[in-house]
Amino acid sequence: MHHQPVLKNEVLEYLKPTPGENFIDCTFGFGGHSFPLLEKIKPEGKILGIETDGEVIKVLKKDKLDEKLILVQGNFSDLKKIAQKNNFSPVNGILFDLGFSSWQIEKSGRGFSFQKNEPLDMRLDNRALKTAEQIVNSWPKDNLAKIFREYGEERYAFRIADLIYRSRKETRIETTGQLIEIIRRAVPFAQQRRKIHFATKTFQALRIAVNDELGNLAKAFPQALELLETGGRLAIISFHSLEDRLVKNFFKEEKIKNNLKILTKKPVGPSLEEIRENPRSRSAKMRSAVKI
Repeated sequence: MHHQPVLKNEVLEYLKPTPGENFIDCTFGFGGHSFPLLEKIKPEGKILGIETDGEVIKVLKKDKLDEKLILVQGNFSDLKKIAQKNNFSPVNGILFDLGFSSWQIEKSGRGFSFQKNEPLDMRLDNRALKTAEQIVNSWPKDNLAKIFREYGEERYAFRIADLIYRSRKETRIETTGQLIEIIRRAVPFAQQRRKIHFATKTFQALRIAVNDELGNLAKAFPQALELLETGGRLAIISFHSLEDRLVKNFFKEEKIKNNLKILTKKPVGPSLEEIRENPRSRSAKMRSAVKI
């Protein structure tokens, strides 16, 4: 619909869907991976799609959905509870695609993009209480610097945090435009001329903090392993080094315990052709494993 799925062929190759199998898509989005999976597992196989964003679910429910697709608004940190509540078993494969759909960036109006002036919201789940605006206006300077450094790997974390702290004393920071202007003043001019937008890392850090993205992943992975049948497959697509490190370490630990066999010695990336068609896919990395 609105989403060009990243590494679609690679996902199918590693998850190896066959008729009658059941899959969980922990990050359903607009179903870019799930619909091709569904074709392969028909007529008996089912998919449980979990999506955090209520607005995305509203858009999806305007169309008649396949009866073999169970779509739930929730967070994958509650994976086991959601699967049990929907009597969803056995589970033959689980997919996590940790990227954002272009719809969220371009159409949601929640401040995910620095190309537009929007409210500083950044919540994936609009029922959540914490917003980017709250964090920027109320967190102590040191806490801001810490998330910019740890979640954004931002070199100028302290300078940005310091300028936010000073600016908010004069006026509340409510929009992405105001925040970008502050970041622009905080980072050296040379930094502003680089290929990657100078606000990218700060925005990433805020988004991770608002949605507790890394905490939720750490909760979800063990549940995914528990739900999988023996021989069940796991595929995880990440888009930045923090996520990829979590995946890599989880796989390594479970391999040592003899719970997982790793299928990807190195993470699988997109082909040049895919990067040409969808430039956003360039940072995607997929790791896959099978439950022993």
